[in-house]
Amino acid sequence: MPKLTVSDTMKIAIVSGKDEGPTKLNAFDNALSDAGIGDVNLIKVSSMLAGDAEVNELPKLKAGSMVNCVLSEITSDNPGDVITAVIAVAIGNELGCVVETTGINKEESQLINEAQDMVKYMMDKRNVDIEDLIIESSTTTVKNIASVVASVVYLKDEIVEG
Repeated sequence: MPKLTVSDTMKIAIVSGKDEGPTKLNAFDNALSDAGIGDVNLIKVSSMLAGDAEVNELPKLKAGSMVNCVLSEITSDNPGDVITAVIAVAIGNELGCVVETTGINKEESQLINEAQDMVKYMMDKRNVDIEDLIIESSTTTVKNIASVVASVVYLKDEIVEG
C-alpha cells in the first residue's frame, strides 16, 4: 500500500483586469489578458480553499495550461455603463471560502460589502474563524464594449512556466 503524505500548502493568486474590445468575446479576452490569465484555459470551480491557503503573486503561466479558478466577470456593450467584478477571499486555519459578485451601474463599495458579507456568512456557517480577508475588484465605464474580471487562480507547479 502506498505511503500517504501531507500535500503542500495550497497556493493561490488573486488577480483582476479590465479592457475594451470590438466584440464582447474580444473585450472579455482582453480583460483576462490584462489580469494575466489570457493565455490559459480557465476551469471554473466552486468556492473552497484548503486551510491556511497561501496567497502569491501570479507567476507566468504556461500557455494553454488547464487552470482552475473562481471567476467573477461581466461584459457590457452599453456605452456609459459602469461595470464591476468583485472577488472576496476568506482564509481560516481549517479552510477558506471564495465568493464572487458583479454589478452594472452599482456602487463599487456596495458590491464589495455584498461580497464581504457573503464570504463572512459562508465562514460563519462552517464555524471557521477568518484569519485573512482579501477583496479584489475591477471596475470600468464602458466606452463601446468592455469587460471586467476578478479571479482566484489555483496555482500548481505544472502550470507555472519555469
